Amino acid sequence: MANRTAVYMLLLTFACLLGGASVARAAEGTATVATTPIHYTKEELSGYEQQLAGGQIASVTINKRLRSLRITLKNGEHFLAHYPPKEEPAYAAALAAKGVPVIILKPAEATKEAKAAPVHHKLRYIAGGILLVVVIVVGVVLVVDRKRKQAAE
Repeated sequence: MANRTAVYMLLLTFACLLGGASVARAAEGTATVATTPIHYTKEELSGYEQQLAGGQIASVTINKRLRSLRITLKNGEHFLAHYPPKEEPAYAAALAAKGVPVIILKPAEATKEAKAAPVHHKLRYIAGGILLVVVIVVGVVLVVDRKRKQAAE
C-alpha cells in the first residue's frame, strides 16, 4: 500500500512539473511580444517643434486629459511633451499640416492612463512616524518606571 501511494505521488509530481513547464513556455512566448514597455523621454515643447520642423516625427498620440503628446520619431526614439491648457487643436492641426498621423485617445483610455500615475503614499509615512513616536514614548515610560521601582526597593 505504501509503495502504491509513493508511485502515485511521484506520478502526480511529474505531471505537475510537465504542466508547469509547458505553461511557463507558453507564457514566455507571449510575454516578450505583449509586455515590452516603451520608455518616453521627457522634453520641452521647443524640442518637439524642432522635430516637427525637421520632419523627424513618425506619429503622435495625444492625451487630452493629461495634455500630453507621446511622440514617436522615425528613428524609433520616444518622447513625451506636455502642452498648455486648451492648445490641443493647434497642435493637432500643426501635425496634420505636416502629414503626421495623430491618434487622440478616447476619454476612457485617457482616464485609464491618468490613473496609472504613481501614487505617493504620504499618509503611510505620517502613520509610520506617529507609530515610531508612540513606540519611543512607551519605551521611555517603561525605562523611567523601571528605574523608579528599582530606586524604591
